[in-house]
Amino acid sequence: MTEEFDRRRILIVDDEERMARFIRMNLEHDGFQVAEAFNGKQALQRLRDTTPDLILLDVMMPDIDGFDVLETIREGGNTVPVIMLTAKGEEDDRVRGLELGADDYITKPFSPREMVSRVKAVIRRTEGASGSMHDIIEVDDRLKIDFDRREVWLEGKLVKLRPTEYRLLYHLVQNAGWVVTHDQILVKVWGYEYRDEPHYVRLYINYLRQKLEKDPANPKYILTERGVGYRFVDYKRQNLAKV
Repeated sequence: MTEEFDRRRILIVDDEERMARFIRMNLEHDGFQVAEAFNGKQALQRLRDTTPDLILLDVMMPDIDGFDVLETIREGGNTVPVIMLTAKGEEDDRVRGLELGADDYITKPFSPREMVSRVKAVIRRTEGASGSMHDIIEVDDRLKIDFDRREVWLEGKLVKLRPTEYRLLYHLVQNAGWVVTHDQILVKVWGYEYRDEPHYVRLYINYLRQKLEKDPANPKYILTERGVGYRFVDYKRQNLAKV
């Protein structure tokens, strides 16, 4: 047990009460405070009544499935971290969950150690998604970033980024002009436990491009270094060249 997470609140959403008890027992052992919901409607009500630090959300539920619950959460503007629990383990389900705004997924059956480790990793990276670059970054006339305020402006309008998208952008901009490998991105943005999950990088790079690039198919900010990784445009050199 560790004091690091003793005030963190987890909402478990699973229609199998035995599974919910299993998860609860292991999370409480590590100091988490745990609430439960056994269907989608109950989950949304719990979310209105409380503010969890993370949601463990089962995909397969009888009334409203986990995907619909997640979509409702994100459409309402709530950025609470969500880990999907799926028994299928199929790539389409994993990708769909991530596209709807899930921060991670765990395939059943899973070990208590894996589950607790993933919960801690998501909370750490969500709470640690803050910048140390103090000036407003003017990439060009279109794109401006204020990491102190966690704000991204595109053509004068505020762009809404999910916590993982923000953290990925921060790491790329911090290394602007340099190639960052897939492995480096995984470890820095998601954590060491995710070093064998390269699809996370591709998916979230695509998310950022859709939100920031004028033409995502021909990106000008987030460049692909094929077979190696990605590079954020060297905006400092570009801006100096204009002077």
